[in-house]
Order: sequence, then C-alpha cells, then structure tokens
Amino acid sequence: MADQELRDGTALPDASDVAAYAAAVRDLDSPLVLHRLVHLEENGEVTIGRPDTESFAIFPPDGAALVRRLQEGATPRQAADWYAVEYGEPIDVADVVEVLHELDFVMPEPGPLPEAAPPVRWQRLGRALFSPVAWLCYGAVVAWATVLVVRSPELLPTPRDMVFSEYYSLIMVVMTVAAAPLIAIHEIYHALAGRRLGVGSRTRMSYRFYFLVVETSLDGLVVVERRRRYLPILAGMLVDVVLIGVLIIVADLTRGPGGDGLAARVCLAVAFAAVIRVLWQFFFYLRTDIYVLISTALGCVDLHTTATRMLRNRYNRLLRRPDRLLDESAWHPADRRAARWYSWLVPVGYTLSLSTFLLGLGPVFYDMIGAALGRFTADRTDWVMLVDGTVFLLLTFLQIGIALWLAARDRLRRRRERTRHVIT
Repeated sequence: MADQELRDGTALPDASDVAAYAAAVRDLDSPLVLHRLVHLEENGEVTIGRPDTESFAIFPPDGAALVRRLQEGATPRQAADWYAVEYGEPIDVADVVEVLHELDFVMPEPGPLPEAAPPVRWQRLGRALFSPVAWLCYGAVVAWATVLVVRSPELLPTPRDMVFSEYYSLIMVVMTVAAAPLIAIHEIYHALAGRRLGVGSRTRMSYRFYFLVVETSLDGLVVVERRRRYLPILAGMLVDVVLIGVLIIVADLTRGPGGDGLAARVCLAVAFAAVIRVLWQFFFYLRTDIYVLISTALGCVDLHTTATRMLRNRYNRLLRRPDRLLDESAWHPADRRAARWYSWLVPVGYTLSLSTFLLGLGPVFYDMIGAALGRFTADRTDWVMLVDGTVFLLLTFLQIGIALWLAARDRLRRRRERTRHVIT
C-alpha cells in the first residue's frame, strides 16, 4: 500500500499510477477484474473490502449492488445502464471506478483471481483460549480471588501497595518490568480473539492525553457480524481481570507468617496497576476499549472525530464565525446522532482526567521527584540513594519524552493525510 493513507485506512494512489487510473476511468467498455472482496450488509449500509490488505469502505446498498455487478463481469458502462434501469436515475460510474482503484480493489492487470488468502496464524490458539474449558478456568480464578479478598480484605489492591520499597527506582523498574508482560498479554488477547475469527491484527505504540498506550488494530472486524465483534473488543479487559485474580492468589500464597512479605507486596502493587488499567478503559472519551464497544454497538464509523468537529462548530457558532463551520451533512448519520450527546462528554472527560492527574498523581510524582532531586543537594547522601534518584529521574523523564515524541509524530502524520468520502 502507498505510504500516504486516508484516515479510514484506504491507500492513495502513487503519482506514477495517476495516468493508469485515468486511462482505466476513460475505458468504460472494458470489464474490471476485481480482487476477492467481502460484503457485509448492516444497518442499511454495506461494508466492502479486501481482508488481505485491510482496505475497507462503506457503500450504500445501491452502490454495493453496482460493485457486485462489476464483480460479475459487467463493463462499467453496462453496469451504469443497469443501475439507471434498476434505480431510475443515472450514476457517475467513472467516479465509482476511480474510487475502486483508490481502494486497491482493482487488479492492476487482467488475469486469474489470486487464490483465497491462507488462514491467519494462531487461529487454533485463539479458539482454544476462548473455548468452554478456558472460560471455566477464567471463572474459577476470579471466584477464588474473590473468596480470598472477602476472607482477607488486606489482599484487596490499594494505592498503599504501590510503595513497597524506600528506593524509588526499584519501584519504577519493578512496575515497568511487570507492566510490560501484562500489557502484552492484554493486546495478545485482543489479537487472538480476532484471529479465531480469521481477522489479522497490527500492534503499535501511541498515546491518549497524558497516557502512553499500546494499540492493537483489528480493522478486519468491520466485515464481521456485529455480535461477533464484542469479544475481540473486550478480550483485553477480560484477561486483565483474570490476571488480577492470579496476582491476588499468588500474593496470598507468598505471604509470610505475619501476613506480609516482599513478594506479596510486589504482587499487590502490580495488581493495583492492573486495576487502574481496567478502570482507565472506562475513560471512553480517550478512545479506549469501552469507546470501541460503544461505537460498535451504535453502528458508528468515527464517533470521536465527528464529536470533536461538532464541538468546533458549536464554538464557531458561539463566536459567530459561519465561514469556519464544517459541513455536517458529510458526516456519517450514526456518528452525527451519537455525537450530539457524546461531544459534551469529551471536554468533561478531558477535564476530569487532567484534574485527576493534577490533584491525584501529580502531587505524588512531585514529591517523589523533589525528594530525588533533594538527594543531590543534601550535605550527606548515601551513594546508593544517589544512584536510586538518578535512575528514577531518568525513567520518569524518559516516559514523558516518549509520550511527547509520539504526539509530535502523530501530528506530523495527520498533516500529511487528507480525508475523502468514498461514495455518498
């Protein structure tokens, strides 16, 4: 696919292909040879795409019928004549052909269709991890951990469990090292829940507000029945809850005679961090798993972008700047309906997140950074504490630097992108 892409993931043609595309558009009497395409009709719309390249687009039913006609071997001109008879109005078939080229649905040279794509890797493992036996195991772990917490409330992870050592760098290193496999398992479960359905996946690092996150892209879910999409969306949270239960069980097994122990404290600290990640998923205005769940249930295409654009229109109307208003008729109807209430939650959510950081985590980090810096100005400081403070400060500012770099990278990428509606 080309380096430049539309925001919906479809590739733009390279400059060298423009002439070929123009020639194809002009030749309306030659049949198009289309790749193997999948169709999913839902809510009065049809999603058509190539799972092998994860290029998808939403068509109205009449547009999808025209594409099917082209797939059956009709020339663009014949398909346009059929459309005019079937729907009682003409269609600019040249524009449709151009769009099919941009989506990379058209084979560059006539020839036999490629064989069906091979099944995605790890499909059997995905099915095993969500089999009835696996569900029984998950339920047993959660039930066991729940009983332990009820019998011993001190096993319930709390913020005080995070400070299990006087060495800040040790806490930071342990939490960072422990968080990596937990985040990986979260994303792996997303991917495997999709792969059991034959859907591929991609993973990348990103950010949400002041959070550094890892994302798993399951674009192929758009051509899967909606009721079958929910498990891949929620699979990460499911395994997070199970891992919290495992950590509580291990903490109980490793407690000393006095009900304490370093291993138990570390397990509860890691469990509390996992609890925070589960709760963070409910900050759906940051496009978390819950946001994807809501968007899927409402049949939305890009709810967050539509909501932010609606907020921009409200702001410009308030300032009486009609020349800066965006055309709301170009937005997807489902996005526009949901954005009427969702758009108000976006500023409230960001304010809540910022307040939580400034009033909750902010003072804690401020005190820890101040204490670490104070070790370098104290009259007498143990060299171990100096090393501890140095490592802690480096890790803290490294995370901030990565988040800023990702923000700058995404801003530059958005400037290179351009949006375009596929078929209206």
